[in-house]
Amino acid sequence: MNFLSGYGCDTWVAMKDVTTMDAVIFAKNSDRPLDDCQPLVYNPGSIWLEGDLLNLSYQKIPQARVTYATIGSSPYWCWGYEEGVNEYGVAVGNEAIYTKPLKELKGAKNKGIREELGLLGMDLLRLGLERGKTSREVLAVITKLVSKYGQWGSGFPGINHLKGSYDNSFLIADGQEAWILETVGRRWIAKRIDQGYAAISNGPGIGTKWDLASPDIIDYAIEKGWWAEKKKESFNFAGAYADKKETLLNLAHWRAKKSARLLEKEEKISFKWMIKMAKTHLPPICMHKLPSGAGWVRTASSAIVVIPLSEAGLVQFWWTPGPPCGGVYVPFFIDGNKVPEIVSRAGKAGKSITPAPEVTKDEFSPESYWWLMRKFFDDDKRKNETRKIFARLQEKWLSKVGDIEKEAINLKKDGKKEECVDLLNNFTSSCINEVLSILSEKE
Repeated sequence: MNFLSGYGCDTWVAMKDVTTMDAVIFAKNSDRPLDDCQPLVYNPGSIWLEGDLLNLSYQKIPQARVTYATIGSSPYWCWGYEEGVNEYGVAVGNEAIYTKPLKELKGAKNKGIREELGLLGMDLLRLGLERGKTSREVLAVITKLVSKYGQWGSGFPGINHLKGSYDNSFLIADGQEAWILETVGRRWIAKRIDQGYAAISNGPGIGTKWDLASPDIIDYAIEKGWWAEKKKESFNFAGAYADKKETLLNLAHWRAKKSARLLEKEEKISFKWMIKMAKTHLPPICMHKLPSGAGWVRTASSAIVVIPLSEAGLVQFWWTPGPPCGGVYVPFFIDGNKVPEIVSRAGKAGKSITPAPEVTKDEFSPESYWWLMRKFFDDDKRKNETRKIFARLQEKWLSKVGDIEKEAINLKKDGKKEECVDLLNNFTSSCINEVLSILSEKE
């Protein structure tokens, strides 16, 4: 048994034909080790010099000539994101998945065979957002990189590579389509979603139907003995590549089915329904107080992204640190060009790019929004009262955001970029200040 089996995430999306808004709605709960502080950061688009290199946790890779602006939820020791969105309205969330190729690598490692360290799923997610203008382009970026560099390397702070490595799946969405991408070592498979909904969890879910894949995805499984050649015409990717024991331990299929049932329960999916889904406890989409061999796992952040159908719209990135059942989603805007400093700060360990096995445990700091919310969640004695207060704030912000959006779009059209930026930043800052005021009252 992998001692990190209790860890998980859930990501889901409702396409434009099934939402109450003129938009796609994307959501993710990121579940991480208890003290894995996850600030929200903004990174501007840039133009880079030929030959520039990008330093990641385990690899140096060539930097792209042009990178796009992003907002993402980024573990304090990591360059990449757990979930994020870019200036073109592409949103991505990733999931740790456990596969037969991964199990084989871990077995080889136990025998002293060394595997070259690759890219983390969180790195791949941000790289895709920085380099792709559409969900299809982001898919192409990630698949090219995973094919070249692989993904061996711990994704958990303080945990070695043998115990902390995992393969990754991704849900990638823009205003027109979404892609489920599942990777196994240096190979991959992808399925397109252009209507309805999709949900992924911590196990391979693509079966007999897909749209794109590594050219040898079937032959390799047959060569390894994971699929019978006589059944080649009915090849099932998850059936061949999933490490079924680990998938079962993560409750992955159970949680993915629960997300799907909640999505199909509503004729039209609203923003508020997405919040309700994120707070669901049985099975644990909102996760806390769930023991694992590594201590305690907890939802470290949750995001709901409103993706407009064209670039003329405004991307809304609603985010809360910690379990959403005890938090409140604050709106952030890629057009605002920044995130309040207190939201981007980690705790005492600070924000860095550090190999996971060497990471210093983060600790509380009153200058970190994530840690303030964490302390509040742990210490609040009047949780029901606080949830009602947060719910009222949520309603107030939702009632205002439509007018803010219209005004911002008009300012953009009129070429008044600075006024647009100020409008959006002031709205976000006012929301954060309201939350901080409640947190200070409860001390």
